[in-house]
Amino acid sequence: MEDLIQTNYALDTFYFLVMGVLVMFMAPGFAMLEAGLVRSKNTTEILTKNVALFSIACIMYLLCGYAIMYPGEAGAGGWLPVLGSLIGDENTTEAVLASGGDTYYSARSDYFFQVVFVATAMSIVSGAVAERMKLWAFLAFAVVMTGFIYPVQGFWKWGGGGLDALGFQDFAGSGVVHMCGAAAALAGVILLGARKGKYGANGQVNAIPGANMPLATLGMFILWFGWFGFNGGSELKVSNVDEANAVAQVFVNTNIAACGGLMAALILARVMFGKADLTMALNGALAGLVSITAEPLAGSAVASMLIGAVGGVLVVLSIIALDKLKLDDPVGAISVHGTCGIWGLLAVCLTNADATLGAQIAGIAAIFAWTFAMSLIVWFVLKMAMGLRISEEEEYEGADASECGVEAYPEFVNN
Repeated sequence: MEDLIQTNYALDTFYFLVMGVLVMFMAPGFAMLEAGLVRSKNTTEILTKNVALFSIACIMYLLCGYAIMYPGEAGAGGWLPVLGSLIGDENTTEAVLASGGDTYYSARSDYFFQVVFVATAMSIVSGAVAERMKLWAFLAFAVVMTGFIYPVQGFWKWGGGGLDALGFQDFAGSGVVHMCGAAAALAGVILLGARKGKYGANGQVNAIPGANMPLATLGMFILWFGWFGFNGGSELKVSNVDEANAVAQVFVNTNIAACGGLMAALILARVMFGKADLTMALNGALAGLVSITAEPLAGSAVASMLIGAVGGVLVVLSIIALDKLKLDDPVGAISVHGTCGIWGLLAVCLTNADATLGAQIAGIAAIFAWTFAMSLIVWFVLKMAMGLRISEEEEYEGADASECGVEAYPEFVNN
């Protein structure tokens, strides 16, 4: 019996770590997607934001974020004794052996799996504020977002807080991760304003094409690949027949939802614009993935495809609507992760018998209100203290020159 428990413990811990690595691979996915969808003169700056935010997320979640989100799991050995931090879990294996009960994974693997989710939420903000935000203002916000704003609302659901007690369902984070990131991004976009030349007189919307569609497409496929860890890892264990079958179902539903979202967005774009819009197709796949993330297990593959397809339709309509409101989001992050995150949470009621519409709406309202309000405050303080936006001249020349001093494509003329 002891050997079986040890084997299952090792298997679940290894599985958790591998799933975390897959989610970590979403970081280059976001970096490539955003680098492809911005103009060449802003590429180095967007890449710098993505590599730096990942490091900030890991540091802040270690020092305080994990202890806020999972106060019962974090150790007491951190250098901030009031908050604590995850330093070790030396007794976890011994406790499992002593109880002879369910298999558990290492708390260190839990920290690693959770921290890449934090970085994902912050990556959503990066794309929405691209091409006109000061680098260091963004990084300062990342400190607060990953160390405090995200962990507090994460505790409400995944840490055993009030939303969990209410019955709010969010399997892998349509709300906790994606809508949270989108709400923070929306607050920043409102205070930041649109890029110069994006909106003209009489409601005219001027397209500002990205510089590298192959790179954006690669980024989308990397995110799609990483999402199997995002949703599959949220099953938390794989060491028995039922759990292994559940992970397989999650993988199938996740994949087919992305397919449904991509095709729905592509077809709708063709109907509305008369052309097959690649950017809408890319965002459609991501919209399908976000939509199914709240419940990738309970529904059938066909139901998951339809949920993803609705997400693909919604993302196209949402991107158009935000442009009409003059909310400039260069990569469509708010629509993909916010609008479709909300849809995904509501769609749980269609496949999960334990979900209630009241609890889902309460969760949506609580996560959005907290994240948006706190982010608006932090963004405003940063605006007063150091400014959020680069100058008009710097925006014209490109953030690469003013913020980083390195061009991504030095052999080409900036566009």
